[in-house]
Amino acid sequence: MNDAERRALGEEKIKDVYAGDVVVPPEGYAFTDVMLKQLFAELWTRDTLSMRDKRILLLGIIAEKGESTTFKIQVKASLKRGEINPEEAREMLLFIAQYAGYPRAASMLMPCEEAIAEYEKEKSENNE
Repeated sequence: MNDAERRALGEEKIKDVYAGDVVVPPEGYAFTDVMLKQLFAELWTRDTLSMRDKRILLLGIIAEKGESTTFKIQVKASLKRGEINPEEAREMLLFIAQYAGYPRAASMLMPCEEAIAEYEKEKSENNE
């Protein structure tokens, strides 16, 4: 696969992973070009782990690092893609608290609830 094909695959996969909520960065910026060609075209397309498994693993890592903005984006994408439901998202925080600590998990509470609320609002608007 050449670079253009890898980038195209990466663009397709980032749209899929984030359920259309993340804007695909334009070509020409080395950081995002590499990210699309490697992370999304190479790693996210592998099928050894399911998308749900990848997402749950990623949510745990992001929570442990205290990345609340990214946690919210990932929770919402996972809800939209049907990988988890709101109850499972909340349950993850209980588990995360035991391994990453209560302050880390507590800092993810609001972003998690915001993601759930946004998801439920979009879902109800689309069903009207």
